[in-house]
Amino acid sequence: MSSRFETLMALRYLKGAQGRAEGRSFLRFITYVAIGGVAIGVAALLLSFAIVRGFSQEIENKLIGFGSHLQVSSHLPDAPLENAVALEEGIAAMDSVTHVSPVVQTFVLLRESQQSIDGVALVGTRTPPSYMAGRITTGTFDLGSGAQPGVVVGQLLADRLGLSVGQKVAAFAMQQGGEGLQVERPRVKSLTVRGIYETSLLDVDDTYVFTNLATARDLAEYPETQVSRFDITLTDVAHADSVAQRLEDRFGWPVRAQTIKQQFAGLFAWVNLQEGIIPLVIGVIVLVSAFNIIGALLMLILEKTREIGVLQSLGASGTTLKRLFLLLGLLIGTTGTIIGEGLALGLALLQKRYDLIPLPAEAYYMTSAPIELNPLDFLIVAGVTLTLCGLAAYVPARVAARIEPVRAIRFQ
Repeated sequence: MSSRFETLMALRYLKGAQGRAEGRSFLRFITYVAIGGVAIGVAALLLSFAIVRGFSQEIENKLIGFGSHLQVSSHLPDAPLENAVALEEGIAAMDSVTHVSPVVQTFVLLRESQQSIDGVALVGTRTPPSYMAGRITTGTFDLGSGAQPGVVVGQLLADRLGLSVGQKVAAFAMQQGGEGLQVERPRVKSLTVRGIYETSLLDVDDTYVFTNLATARDLAEYPETQVSRFDITLTDVAHADSVAQRLEDRFGWPVRAQTIKQQFAGLFAWVNLQEGIIPLVIGVIVLVSAFNIIGALLMLILEKTREIGVLQSLGASGTTLKRLFLLLGLLIGTTGTIIGEGLALGLALLQKRYDLIPLPAEAYYMTSAPIELNPLDFLIVAGVTLTLCGLAAYVPARVAARIEPVRAIRFQ
């Protein structure tokens, strides 16, 4: 019976608390402000989690899609890997390795006309990276063959050189096997632009162009036994460090294996910093909102002092009053949490569908804020918020429990 009484009273105060004099509805307004504060804090925290997690996931997908989980290259600067066929077979036979792609990469001058010329990194591969193939904006990721070589370029480079699909470009290679510049006898290939991609990774879109392995070998003057590196895909990127160590131990010098996080250490450090700082800063909103409940409950107790005295004279104990206001604090927190989580979910779904929040690609490597929802975030945020609201309600609840009935009834 006591529990039902406390619940009924808490719900009454939550829905329709009124003051004793003019501005009677102000007390109800204060309660709604407390609920709104919790809701905004919860929504902001959940959205920050979703955006930071989405940002981290998008950056990782882009970098892995461009460079795979592991890259095996030579410790020697600009030197190719020897015995490429045997090395590829040995890597492919290792546990956790699902795909090995040989790559020949060389520097070339790409010219469309006398006025449109630029230096690029030409990447020759047998199969296009899956992520890159899915980022084609015009044409297809068709690398052609040795007789009819094709090239796929980034959107920034295409805009700068005025390239379009079907256009012919000339590639001039002057670096011979990493042993110096042969300016007198550049090797020249005529390439057809088959596709244009866009990743929003400005350094990639502006610098890297893709062609087939045979064409890149001809321009770099690499025989069949040499490659620049191997791109390796694993069953699980979490195994990357251990597989990299095993590769170096097995094949020895000069083989070097680097994980995607080692290759782009600075970028991943930046992402990790955001993952740690942003939710912490936004989380302060929830903390402040929860402790706003203290002010709302104390004001409610002040306005309802005489009513509390009447309840005590009718048999309500201090413990009952304490539970009543603790329950009221939890109801405020629960209502705010439900509203906040609903608001966060709605805004997150709208962002995923309509890209309402644009981002400058030169700063964030993407054109809109990414969203990655995780049900566990909703549970954790709800649990932490309700705990804080309960703790915040404890002080006003103790104040209400210590009110003396006689003084409370005479209170003006």
